[in-house]
Amino acid sequence: MYTFDYQRPATRAQAIAAAGGDAKYLAGGQSLVQAMKLRLAAAPVLIDLSRVADLRGISVSAADVTIGAMTRHAEVAHSAPVRAAIPGLADLAEGIGDQMVRNQGTLGGSLANADPAACYPAAVVGLGATIRTDRRSIAADDFFTGLYETALEPGELIVSVAFPRPARCAYIKFKHPASRFAIVGVFVAQTAGGVRVAVTGAKSRVFRATAIEAALTREFSAAAAAAVELPADDMASDMHAGAAYRAALVSVLASRAVTKTA
Repeated sequence: MYTFDYQRPATRAQAIAAAGGDAKYLAGGQSLVQAMKLRLAAAPVLIDLSRVADLRGISVSAADVTIGAMTRHAEVAHSAPVRAAIPGLADLAEGIGDQMVRNQGTLGGSLANADPAACYPAAVVGLGATIRTDRRSIAADDFFTGLYETALEPGELIVSVAFPRPARCAYIKFKHPASRFAIVGVFVAQTAGGVRVAVTGAKSRVFRATAIEAALTREFSAAAAAAVELPADDMASDMHAGAAYRAALVSVLASRAVTKTA
């Protein structure tokens, strides 16, 4: 690990003021700290957000569920209001990593890291959420831009995420047995704007499976999702799963997610 200056501000204003140059926010550290240990990442200044109270919390309204960026996965998973409003979101959070990861990892940290196999991006895109930062609001469809890349500008801080309440939704993932990241994960939702199907783990970033969305718009059934054959051209391929396997798995998991929404 390279040397760095560690800061632990008590307020959002202090955190933003410290975020100059190549400083990085620490929002749980389940990915960043490991990368720094291996010298795959470096930060001359590390800004620990754990004391910034107004970045945590969950509020539920008739329209949406708003979750603070520093809210931990376990808090989302165990939240009765979240489970009542968007059960698929609580289920997703409950399946992230192991208990230690869920007790330390945060929503904002996961989104800012933008791991292509992370679960939360599927929920954000699948529900058509809005990411709110200290500067602006970013639509989910515009947030993830590439492999570990987002629309965030240097020093921009995620404050909260607003998830619109869907008519129904569910998330299914085929997980890596050790890391529990998604080899493929599919989030299916019937929203006010139509059917949305978001896929993680299959490409360099989360994406919407528009062909499956179209099929489910015509007929919202497991059979309709399973019948869609996706091209494998740009799917990821590695020692865990080939591109063709991942392409086929997307339709299978979308089908199972539809069944789970019932």
